[in-house]
Amino acid sequence: MAVFKKHYTREEARQLLPQVRQWLAELDELRRTLHDCEEYLAKAMTPGEDLGGDRINRYVKSLAGVKEILVRFQNREIQLKDLDRGLIDFPSYIGGKEVFLCWEKGEDDIEFWHDLTTGYAGRERL
Repeated sequence: MAVFKKHYTREEARQLLPQVRQWLAELDELRRTLHDCEEYLAKAMTPGEDLGGDRINRYVKSLAGVKEILVRFQNREIQLKDLDRGLIDFPSYIGGKEVFLCWEKGEDDIEFWHDLTTGYAGRERL
């Protein structure tokens, strides 16, 4: 019995790479904004400080943006395994076996796969 409802052929996953790259770039930018806001908030968390204003609005909007992008991955059953590395798994079948097609930010193409349980350490060339 399959673990995932959606499965991608290598070609389908390839076609999604431009969109996945864009989502990862958006996430990187949102995370930078969150980090900047968190540094500010940590300094401003003294009694009597006003924590309202533009910085808080940017923080809340950035959190909402991160959630929105993560939902895009989730709705397509694309697995975001490591946000810092941009490690992505697409559920697929190889030889009738359910596996992940594995791609990492910076790679030109989807060239690896691994079992559902072995993770990145079990990557093999397609």
